[in-house]
Amino acid sequence: MTATGELHDLRTGLALPHEHVDDLFIDGRWVAATGARRLDVVDPATRQVWGSVPCAAPSDVDAAVQSAARAFREGLWPRLSPTERAEHLLRIADEVEARAELIALTTTRENGSPITETRGAAANAAGILRHVAGLAPFLEADDVRPFPSGEGETVVMRDPVGVCALIAPWNFPINLMVVKLAPALLAGCTVVLKPAETTPLSIRFVVEAVAAAGLPDGVVNLVTGAGDVGDALVRHPLVDKVAFTGSTAVGRRIAAACGELLRPVTLELGGKSSAVVLEDADLAQLAGVLLRSCLRNTGQTCYISTRLLAPASRYEEVLAVAARTVCAAPLGDPLDPATAFGPLANHRQYEHVLEHLRDARREGARVVTGGDAVHGSSGWFVEPTVLADVTPSMRVAREEVFGPVLTVMAYDDVDQAVELANSTGFGLGGLVFSGDAAAAQRVAERMDTGSVGLGFFASNHNAPFGGRHDSGLGVEYGVEGLHAYLTFKSIHRRTG
Repeated sequence: MTATGELHDLRTGLALPHEHVDDLFIDGRWVAATGARRLDVVDPATRQVWGSVPCAAPSDVDAAVQSAARAFREGLWPRLSPTERAEHLLRIADEVEARAELIALTTTRENGSPITETRGAAANAAGILRHVAGLAPFLEADDVRPFPSGEGETVVMRDPVGVCALIAPWNFPINLMVVKLAPALLAGCTVVLKPAETTPLSIRFVVEAVAAAGLPDGVVNLVTGAGDVGDALVRHPLVDKVAFTGSTAVGRRIAAACGELLRPVTLELGGKSSAVVLEDADLAQLAGVLLRSCLRNTGQTCYISTRLLAPASRYEEVLAVAARTVCAAPLGDPLDPATAFGPLANHRQYEHVLEHLRDARREGARVVTGGDAVHGSSGWFVEPTVLADVTPSMRVAREEVFGPVLTVMAYDDVDQAVELANSTGFGLGGLVFSGDAAAAQRVAERMDTGSVGLGFFASNHNAPFGGRHDSGLGVEYGVEGLHAYLTFKSIHRRTG
């Protein structure tokens, strides 16, 4: 899509099962919300309202939590074996995949993610569910530990933590919910789901999948609404655990509430990651993964490396590769499979990104390509941007932009590159490009961040993913992510 281009007419006749809805999912059924407030769902590519949901009243939140608490306290779910719960997860995975195209279309209309991105959401969610189901033997195995003195032994029991409030963001509304839901369910917990206020419809297909898989009533509940609904959920006295993905600012408030309540919390928050290009890097390899690893989902991905650190001797060469790669990627209608960059997800994010671009120019950054809104467009489109001559003190180099903005900074030696990579308050992702695998490994080990990719970046369902510092608390994925939904009990006994 050019600055004066028109959207493809892909919305004509597009009818989705969930558009204007009036209900929430509580105690195993769809029930009318008691509150009168509503939230509009807006297509970011057109700024047109195409759906709406109820904003849960405090009584709705209470009903959902009470349902989950009753199912945990009195119901069958926590008393099933881990293997039996895993069988349910496998059925949910099948049901989610059966709704793949509806999930994709709904998500793209909610948040503007390119359809090539959202068409992978169901398969990815199903993969998470199947992987977590495969962790059941870990919960089945006896864990008996001898006293060091030899006078007895301890049986270490892993119990479900209880009722979990699961709160997901708008950028990946399915996968970032399922990565919480799957381990919570395998552990034997019951849950209340709360999606972001701008993406409340796509998650309904996951709830439908849960119901079709035959989970007992009350195990999974859904409420929709704005921040006040999330706050009521976090602070509800019957909630035992909170898991949240979103901004660092909101994460701090949730952490404060959970600290006050002595309630465990997992927080996956913002990032400002760096891709370190070493002297011997193959720039063709960099170009091949740059969009996915540094600007994925129109730059609206927490772990991507939006700070490109280039050796001074190759700075202009790296800059040219980055600009050429970004310029060649199509910007347009997110429902068009050819689109690489779609609109920003909502008006607030659109204004936030434009503010960062204005500040970057004022502070001396050089715009190589992009740098402004797409004028003449009806949607929240911003030109994919590459900024040169960026210094570490600039706001655009320190704060999370969460848009299609790549900064390129120069360094003189490897020590300075590592210092630059570690110069923000975040610590979530990172990349190293080098023709020397050992050299790349050494740099990765020095980066103060939760995950680093050598020549590419991808999440591994079998390995922990989490941030350091302002990027969060705790981890998701892997058996370590399952631990977040367990509480431990030690039973000591004599032997002999």
